[in-house]
Amino acid sequence: MSSTANEPLSSVELARYSRHILLEQIGVSGQEKLKNAKALVIGAGGLGSPVSLYLAAAGVGTIGLADFDKVELHNLQRQIIHGQSDIDRPKIESAKETLQEVNPHVKLQFHEEGLQPHNAVELFSQYDIIVDGTDNFATRYLNNDAAYLAGKPLVYGSIFKFEGQASFFHPTNGGPCYRCLFPEPPPPGTVPNCGEAGVMGALCGIVGSIQSMETIKHLTGVGDSLSGKLLYIDTMGMNFKTLKLKKDPHCPLCGENPKYKSISPENYQETCETKAAASNESTESNNMSETPLEIDVATTNKLLAQDNTVLIDVREKFEYDICNIDGSILIPMGEIPARLAEIPKDKHILVHCHHGGRSLKVVHFLRDNGIESSTNVAGGIDAWSLQIDPSLQRY
Repeated sequence: MSSTANEPLSSVELARYSRHILLEQIGVSGQEKLKNAKALVIGAGGLGSPVSLYLAAAGVGTIGLADFDKVELHNLQRQIIHGQSDIDRPKIESAKETLQEVNPHVKLQFHEEGLQPHNAVELFSQYDIIVDGTDNFATRYLNNDAAYLAGKPLVYGSIFKFEGQASFFHPTNGGPCYRCLFPEPPPPGTVPNCGEAGVMGALCGIVGSIQSMETIKHLTGVGDSLSGKLLYIDTMGMNFKTLKLKKDPHCPLCGENPKYKSISPENYQETCETKAAASNESTESNNMSETPLEIDVATTNKLLAQDNTVLIDVREKFEYDICNIDGSILIPMGEIPARLAEIPKDKHILVHCHHGGRSLKVVHFLRDNGIESSTNVAGGIDAWSLQIDPSLQRY
């Protein structure tokens, strides 16, 4: 928690938080921990709205909010911290008024430029815990990397259509980080955002409330966190699944030989045009060879009908258990070097993962080790579920 001297609760605060204080796990001491804590919420949108509202109501003493966006009409379906009169206003201003009305005892700190690579680690160092309320991969990876480098716990949440995920990543407890699950962002254009695919507004409240609980539990020191676990939520069937996660020794951030040791802005840019152009150049240059570096899922589907084709799934076992393509062989990315002999050199090897990032790395590794007839499945199983087999569970 914060290193400053603890401030006791006032008589007004004792009355305001009385229902918390009645809980033997919280009591006065737990409520004082909340009062003296500092939490930073990244994003004042679908997830950031319920998170910041509940943290303010709970009495978290200092709440930081980072967002550069303005309120738009379509936000109001799920971003409950804003209202009709807030359209075209900066979300920071709208959130400030709402949170002050919810709890005037809370100190609010606003970061109008949002989260930026040049200040992320320094900014995170000023808080006790970081809550990820973002909706794009660039900022999600920046949150994860900056929190790890700053030594701060990160409460992760994400939403898609009717489904959500939540977890808790702590750099000092030996558990995994976000890159242990998904080492690199998916290729641009392979994953639709909520503006393209849609999202159920009430889902934000479910996932945001879970993130709020994880934050409060950590700040008060009660209960068990989601560290080492991924909570998967399917609201259509109202199913909640908890999947065990392990720290990846090959993780590019927290592994034994990390690739990312500092924050470089070029690693967190939402420049889809640039990356797509680079990808197209790579594909064009490799199309000149006999075996293409990458193919789409439609081409993959046709090739799988041939006897000389082998499909290798390099995701983790827990991901494979969620969904898999019939006939695929599971060899997690981290096991590829040790199991290289299992991969035939006389077959066309197609490699896939969740979105195509990990599998592309594996294909480069295979080619460097003599298996030149290996090809990445662009978009991974997520693209397969969207274009080939909609019955597969997406996550």
